[in-house]
Amino acid sequence: MKYEPVTIKDIGKALGLSTSTVSRALRGSYEISSETKKQVLEYAEKVNYRPNPIALSLKERRSSSIGVVVCEIANNFFSQAINGIESIAYNRGYHVIISQSHESYEREVVNVQHLASRSVDGLLVSLSGETSDVSHFTHLHEKGLPIVFFDRVSNEIITHKVIADNYKAAYDATVHLINNGYKNIAHITSAPFLSITKERLEGYKAALLENGLPFNEKYVKFCSHGGMIVEEIEGALNNLLHIKQKPDAFVTAGDRITTGSLTAIKNLQLKVPEDIALVGFSNTNIPELMAPTLTTIRMPAFEMGQVATELLIRIIESKRPVTEFETRVLQTEFTIRNSSGLSPENKK
Repeated sequence: MKYEPVTIKDIGKALGLSTSTVSRALRGSYEISSETKKQVLEYAEKVNYRPNPIALSLKERRSSSIGVVVCEIANNFFSQAINGIESIAYNRGYHVIISQSHESYEREVVNVQHLASRSVDGLLVSLSGETSDVSHFTHLHEKGLPIVFFDRVSNEIITHKVIADNYKAAYDATVHLINNGYKNIAHITSAPFLSITKERLEGYKAALLENGLPFNEKYVKFCSHGGMIVEEIEGALNNLLHIKQKPDAFVTAGDRITTGSLTAIKNLQLKVPEDIALVGFSNTNIPELMAPTLTTIRMPAFEMGQVATELLIRIIESKRPVTEFETRVLQTEFTIRNSSGLSPENKK
């Protein structure tokens, strides 16, 4: 049986009132007697009447909904960011509609078009690993749809952005490994188009050069699907371990890349950190339960979601066009555990 929601017309028919009278009664209009209002409200409650959100959005030109575009909800970082988004949005009276690109540009475009067609009041966006062309966002932004980018941002569109200090995080992780005696440090990271990839790569490079170690392009491997495909991580790892001067440590950039690299290293019968040390970006909640315990850079995911939502709602509810925008840079959390212990040479 098809679900048929109760309408104002149904209430009017049941009570012998006109549709306009019912509508005014539900709005608490002074034109309607208190007795009629009471009758209408009691009956509406009895039949579980709820206003039609589509009709309201057409009337008010607002849907009270926010569209969220991310690569994957199962990713620990994004699930935490979405919790942050919802914690603000629902308290401010907004519904959240979530879409996943699965690192696909084409799917991202389709998702964005669908969200726009549903008349969302604004978009919170973290770009897919394949997205180098942001014209699908530019078009909507120029038409006045509020958009805020977080984590994976575009510098082509002038709007609010919320990011982590990826440069410093990668720099500190690499310096930590250098200080522990590692000299051949590789970097396994996400798709080359992404802002987070560029920022982390620059931090990694700077740490090497400032500490007298050369940057070797062969030590950098990109995982275009962000570790969603296991074979991608295994291929990067095998390639690195077959270099003549193979790495003695890794800085891995992303939840799935970090945990996937640790698993792949173990499958090769190598020990961490005795054979290879590992420091990774990860928002998993169990790094201290892994064997070995994992040295991690934790992203401020929940806070990032909250800040991005506050900035978006500020644009949506502004009575004047917003022309001044900011980029919020949030700090990461670096926790040292066993996976990045002293190199064999430093133990001697």
